[in-house]
Amino acid sequence: MECSIGNTFRCSSDTLRFGPRQQCSRLNPNPSSFLSFNSSPILAQNLGASSSSVSRRTIRAKAKMAASEGSINGSNRMLVFVPPHPLIKHWISVLRNDQTPCPIFRNAIAELGRLLMYEAAREWLPTVVGEIMSPMGPASVEFIDPREPIAVVPILRAGLALAEHASSVLPANKIYHLGVSRDEKTLLPSVYLNKLPDEFPKNSRVFLVDPVLATGGTIMAAMDLLKERGLSVQQIKVICAIAAPPALSKLNEKFPGLHVYAGIIDPEVNEKGYIIPGLGDAGDRSFGTETHWEK
Repeated sequence: MECSIGNTFRCSSDTLRFGPRQQCSRLNPNPSSFLSFNSSPILAQNLGASSSSVSRRTIRAKAKMAASEGSINGSNRMLVFVPPHPLIKHWISVLRNDQTPCPIFRNAIAELGRLLMYEAAREWLPTVVGEIMSPMGPASVEFIDPREPIAVVPILRAGLALAEHASSVLPANKIYHLGVSRDEKTLLPSVYLNKLPDEFPKNSRVFLVDPVLATGGTIMAAMDLLKERGLSVQQIKVICAIAAPPALSKLNEKFPGLHVYAGIIDPEVNEKGYIIPGLGDAGDRSFGTETHWEK
């Protein structure tokens, strides 16, 4: 993976090569870097860089750095967080490799999901304070508030793999499965399984998990279902391994204020609806089934 920072931010995937270790100014010790979406098309640029025209293949969005999410929770713009963590970069690289076997691919996407949910939970989950007795005496403690429901909604199939370690990160969470398939010709979504409650409990916090945001049809359909069941955009966080501008533009237009956590953002989607360079069909590669993208 090669990255360059100039007036625009570009990443390109190539054969694995190792060179001198370099520091990238975009990746600083702050917890998250994020892209702030104002409108479509999206412009990605470095802090302090002037706007410039870029090609259709270049992601367009204003880029900032956030010391904490708390300072931006009130924003009415969609924010896409790409946490600058070396482990996230590692697992994305494993997922991209077309030689990665199914068991390792599934483990990699599960580990990536754990890291992204950890980052998404930062300053978002409510806590309660109290005092307990440790072996050495009284201690002040802080727990996740059990009165505030936490839910995970994986979109089948691949969402199951990305959300596999959710219970190891999020205490006392519930899992609601949502099955959405995409017509290979029209690229339109259809819901074939809906285990969502008729209405989510008040003050719920929901992690909507979909590994690949490409054309945006599936994630838009899922967001509509969550909104119909009483959730506001501020109660939902989207977790994905990889995203592309078409899906992000649609989300930004219809759901301002939404927060999306992605392992990486790629520049384009091909005519078959797959992200380029992407990682292929996450469901097929997670579960060892037919590779549709090779047809």
